[in-house]
Amino acid sequence: MKELRLDVAVTRGDSIESRHRVHAAVVDATGALVARAGDPELVTHWRSCAKPFQVMPLVNAGGFDELRWGDNELALACGSHGGEPEHVAIATSMLATMGLEEGDLACGAQEPITARGARLLRESGERPSRLHNNCSGKHAAMLGRAMTAGWPTSGYEREDHPVQQAVLESIVNWSGTPASSIGRAIDGCGVVEFTLSLTAMARAYARFGQAAEDHASGAARVLHAMRTRPFLIGGTDRFDTILSEETEGGIVAKVGAEGVHCAFLPGLNLGIALKVEDGSQRAQYPALLKTLQCLGAIPSELPPRLAELRQRPVRNTRGETVGEVLLAS
Repeated sequence: MKELRLDVAVTRGDSIESRHRVHAAVVDATGALVARAGDPELVTHWRSCAKPFQVMPLVNAGGFDELRWGDNELALACGSHGGEPEHVAIATSMLATMGLEEGDLACGAQEPITARGARLLRESGERPSRLHNNCSGKHAAMLGRAMTAGWPTSGYEREDHPVQQAVLESIVNWSGTPASSIGRAIDGCGVVEFTLSLTAMARAYARFGQAAEDHASGAARVLHAMRTRPFLIGGTDRFDTILSEETEGGIVAKVGAEGVHCAFLPGLNLGIALKVEDGSQRAQYPALLKTLQCLGAIPSELPPRLAELRQRPVRNTRGETVGEVLLAS
């Protein structure tokens, strides 16, 4: 088994000011743990990394076809989008297809999480809405699951609603974790989210990728949408979008809040899950890129857009570089 060293350091001047401890699990399609960092059995919140599995019940039940949704809608449902006009337009269209509107979304209004999205919203003179929420695509898809199954749309976000029961079953099946061992909490967008081990998360991504490679319809469809619509998974300057674009869809990654990140490597059939122990996003990107390099998924000499994310300068308010965020030695 490969031992990875993924801890991230933050320097100021010639000395280290902060350290971020990183845990990770890398699992192959058979479920075997092939690489690790820290504690691969760490149980933590999956957050938005679970989105491909949250949308799977709707896809497998034929709901996407019934609603005449395509890859754009599917990618947005899997993504944590930047609240840019292109994202908002698709979320709006998804609701309109069902005769619903913004107020039917259970997520709250949110400032766009990309600089471009926030700037364009300011210039428009409009206020942030639920459609700008980075999870509006996921919520629209959950409403789609309720509508096509004949379930009430009200309360679709609650744990006892059939939509969430179907999602839990999906998480159980893909992760190989009994429902009794999966913790539940409320995500930042107001819907149910799950706690399980990093190994179980990585196993789910490895199984998902293998199923897609074997042309299992639901998984293949989700993976195709994520690989071919990287802008809808994130947006301008978002890590997952950049990684997919720079590898031409060779790596599918999904960010989660509080330092959790998952990925699937199609060519190697490996699933990855990592967690920055203190939840720092500034550490998770260098850690994931280092993991990918150690697995031979990306070159040691990174293209400029990825190199900037692997080792980032720390600047003061005058724009002067005073330190770096980099892998600890």
